[in-house]
Amino acid sequence: MRLTRRRLAASGLALLGATAVAGVASADSTLVVADDEGDRLLEVPVEQGAEITISYTHSAQKTPVEDVYVVDGSQLRADRSVFHSFGAGLPTDVERTDEGYLVEGTGSYDELHLAPGEVAGHELVVGEDRYDLVELADGQAVLFVTDRTVVDALASSASSLGSSEPTASAGSNEPGARTDSPD
Repeated sequence: MRLTRRRLAASGLALLGATAVAGVASADSTLVVADDEGDRLLEVPVEQGAEITISYTHSAQKTPVEDVYVVDGSQLRADRSVFHSFGAGLPTDVERTDEGYLVEGTGSYDELHLAPGEVAGHELVVGEDRYDLVELADGQAVLFVTDRTVVDALASSASSLGSSEPTASAGSNEPGARTDSPD
């Protein structure tokens, strides 16, 4: 086979495309934040076992609360909640640690139904990235995990090239404010 400039250029583009897909498709799954109508507001690649945190300020106590979930297959497994004072909606059977009061999570969820609020200032934390859920969601939000496909990776890569601002939403006002039941 004769190597022409056209074949060389096509081979180079194919290799570049495959490298780009492999780079963005390295995550196992995608964390999706959608509005209550199902429109996707944020898609973040996540690995199995990754921690996803809903961070907010307790509405009455005005102290920080972090609800931590772990990506477990297609579910979000409640891992722990950490808070710094007792108040409405917070458990009292807790362990005191250097981080604050700690309660182990129970249950796994196909979806987390959340209501971001300005008073609480809900944020979604994935790795080193923080997303302002109040700004990104107008009302209710739903978090769920899907399998990450090459199409997801390319779509996510293409949308990030076209926009310098990520979109996101989520949040719950208090631990246990979920509207679905654990499996």
